[in-house]
Amino acid sequence: MRFHALITASILTLAFATGQASAETDKQKKQGEIRKVATTSLQEFYKAQASLEADVTKAPGYAVFTTYGLSFVVGGQGGKGLVHDNATKKDTFMEMAQASAGIQAGLAESRVLIVFSSAAEMNDFVNKGWVASGTAVAGAGTGKENVSASGGATYGQSRYYTLTKAGLQAGGAVAGTKFWKDKALN
Repeated sequence: MRFHALITASILTLAFATGQASAETDKQKKQGEIRKVATTSLQEFYKAQASLEADVTKAPGYAVFTTYGLSFVVGGQGGKGLVHDNATKKDTFMEMAQASAGIQAGLAESRVLIVFSSAAEMNDFVNKGWVASGTAVAGAGTGKENVSASGGATYGQSRYYTLTKAGLQAGGAVAGTKFWKDKALN
C-alpha cells in the first residue's frame, strides 16, 4: 500500500512539474514571437523612414505593436507588442485596443512605434497604461508600407508612428486607444 501511495505521489509531482515547465515554455515561445515581430517591424520603420533608427537608439526606450483592425463607420483594432527599455535592455509585454467612429471603411494590419522622450514617460506608459482619445485618423493605402505620424496621438513629448503593413483604409475618424501590461507574458 505504501509503495502504491509513493508511486501515485511521484506521478502527480512529475505531472505538475511537467505542466509548469510546459506553461513556462509556452510563455517563452510567445515572448519570442513578439520579440521577432518587433525586430522585423523596427526594420520596416527604418526602411520607410531612415531617421527613425537614430531616434530609437538615442531614446530611453520605445514600444512596438502589431495591430489588426476592421472598420465601417465604427471600427476596432487590437494587438500585442512590447516596450523596450534601452538602459536596462528589459522588455515589458503589452496589449492594446482601439475603438473608432467616423466616416471610415477598411481592413488593415498596422505597426505602431512609440519613441519615448523620457524614462518617466516610458515608466508611466508601462505601469499605468495609456489612453489616447480624440485622435483624428485618416489614411488611404493599398497594402504598400507607409509611415505616418498620427495626428494627436502623443504621450507627453513622446512620438507615435504608424506603418500600414497590409490592407486598405480610407476615411477619417475619432479614435481612443488603450495600452496595458500583458499579465500572462510578464
